[in-house]
Amino acid sequence: MKRVLTVLAAGVPLAAAVYLPTASAEPQTTSTARPPACVAPSLKAPSGTRVESVTAVRQDGGTIKGTGILGGEVTGVPAFCEVTVTLTHPGEGDHAKVQTWLPLQKWNGRFQGTGGSAYLAGDNGVGLATAVKNGYAASTTDAGVGDALDTSWVLDSNRQVNTALLKNFATRSQHEAAVVGKGVVNAVYGKRAAYSYFTGCSTGGRQGYAEAQKYPGDYDGILADAPAINWDEFEVATLWPQVVLNNEKTHPTDCELDAFTNAAVKACDKLDGITDGVVNDSSRCDFDPRRLIGTKVVCQGKELTITAADAAVVRKIWDGPSTTSGKKLWAGVPIGADLKGLAQSVTDADGTVKGAPFPVPALWVQLFLKKDPSFDLTKITYSDFTKLFRQSQAEYDKVIGTDDPNLSAFRKSGGKLLTWHGQADQFIPAHGTVQYRQKVDRELGGTKKVDNFYRLFLAPDTNHCGLNGIDGSADGLAALTAWVEHGKAPRTLPATLINASGDKVERDLCAYPTVSRYKGHGDPSVASSFRCVLPSRH
Repeated sequence: MKRVLTVLAAGVPLAAAVYLPTASAEPQTTSTARPPACVAPSLKAPSGTRVESVTAVRQDGGTIKGTGILGGEVTGVPAFCEVTVTLTHPGEGDHAKVQTWLPLQKWNGRFQGTGGSAYLAGDNGVGLATAVKNGYAASTTDAGVGDALDTSWVLDSNRQVNTALLKNFATRSQHEAAVVGKGVVNAVYGKRAAYSYFTGCSTGGRQGYAEAQKYPGDYDGILADAPAINWDEFEVATLWPQVVLNNEKTHPTDCELDAFTNAAVKACDKLDGITDGVVNDSSRCDFDPRRLIGTKVVCQGKELTITAADAAVVRKIWDGPSTTSGKKLWAGVPIGADLKGLAQSVTDADGTVKGAPFPVPALWVQLFLKKDPSFDLTKITYSDFTKLFRQSQAEYDKVIGTDDPNLSAFRKSGGKLLTWHGQADQFIPAHGTVQYRQKVDRELGGTKKVDNFYRLFLAPDTNHCGLNGIDGSADGLAALTAWVEHGKAPRTLPATLINASGDKVERDLCAYPTVSRYKGHGDPSVASSFRCVLPSRH
């Protein structure tokens, strides 16, 4: 259900997620003799806002194409009522649109809020259409900002960050979308939704955690995958590979980067008890890139030799950002993840090789930290990097950090939080999510108590939002609804993964902190040949 979107931005592919939860839980269809009237409802404005306009339009459904650079499409969408509510915060000059799509037939009685991607605060239509197709009434918000890479809103005429829109993007607008969306559902159908869910990946995952932390009563269940929590830290950290390339003046080719990744996966494959093209516990992988020094790689017809300098660069990227004195700042690109996502280079017309930074962290540093769209990222030294990392923490942790481990109010509300995260996530290392879960365990009484309302599943060999389609699939929303509505806490999360050979294999993702191990017999392509165990000490 993931689409890896390729957009040439600064010469780099942008990978982003169009989030499409399959929602295959059994429906609770609400049948009526007559479809509800699609008319603009009268709504009470959420606290601190004013409603500027409300419109309602009947849509025939069919094939819905996603807007903006994410694109995508959903076919077979039934007719729905599209209600658009525009909100403003008086005195702040913002205009945030909340869209709610309501199926005109066979509503399942549930409400779904949907999250965004990169700098896109909400859904581009694909997630809404998928939700409606599966019987949900669904809402999203644009928060008054732009598309996934549209940051024209960030700086005002005085080159200061627009704090109102940043607040919208960070937390405020998602909460208001939940309030407005549920109000629209109540007005159009004449009754409240029986259950409310939030779904999102990446930026959407971060928004799900923000909801649990700041607005614990908004949703009964939250599916927040590959979440961009620790935003203030990892947005700078994901620029580290480019800083390494520039400072070491070494730019391995894409083919050479792939050679390091493939060698690491091959070396660590057997650690789970069987060689099957899947690294089930990447935390145990300690492949030394120096093993490839002198290896020949054929790239676009040319034979290249991997050098000690290439290996040193990859080692620094895998180890992650650190201070000049060696103190670790954040996790690096996971071993086994696609290094090209953050460590790609391009060659100019004159033959000059230079780094091609991933646009999301590049824009963060240029606009939010340096407040200068023309700031030259290639000039960042290792010392500069540490200063930028600390600046980001100091200025933005409380605004968009989304890493408060006190989920006691969410637990008290009866909410359930479910997350999967790919261990080969090339943009948001699962390290941050695991670290957050550990903090929650310490805050709220240990693993067993936290498991009662919050479960984390790590997906082997899966890249950013990869269980949304290209690298596999998992029906997290079905597991979440079963947990919320029937009390069936997911011990495992059934998933389809893609192994190193490109073949589909079935796995039951293990609830953290357990990991998957081969039983020693049985077909390695089926989940029943594996069991969940506590990881080995190493």
